[in-house]
Amino acid sequence: MEFPARFLHQHPPVRNVNQVYDEHLSRGDRVADRFATVMGSWSFIIAQSVLLLCWVVLNVTGWIMRWDPYPFILLNLALSFQAAYAAPIIMMSQNRQAAKDRLEAHLDFELNQKAEEEVRVILEHLEAQSQALLEVLGRLERLEARA
Repeated sequence: MEFPARFLHQHPPVRNVNQVYDEHLSRGDRVADRFATVMGSWSFIIAQSVLLLCWVVLNVTGWIMRWDPYPFILLNLALSFQAAYAAPIIMMSQNRQAAKDRLEAHLDFELNQKAEEEVRVILEHLEAQSQALLEVLGRLERLEARA
């Protein structure tokens, strides 16, 4: 059974925001995102805390060699160096996440438009069915009145 032309509608398929977004990422973007993921994890915080604790303990007790005695200037320099590079890389990742959120909002808007169009077509179809049923009912009543 074919539907009348007024009930046919064409629209592009729904797109997966993750797939659309991932298609445009460069290698550097992927590295920055992975870097931000690692630095924002508990395992990184714990590993860094253990490393800092070992650094401080080894330099305070002097078991091996005091390469960075109190007030730990070298440690401070290393952490500053880490922060100087980590902050911009994490910000790049956050900017990409904001761009992905904007893309997701846009695709949600497109999906809402498609859904609205589908609902409109369904309502038109139901209205046409109602009109057809009323017409059939009227014909049946006329036939019944003749008999």
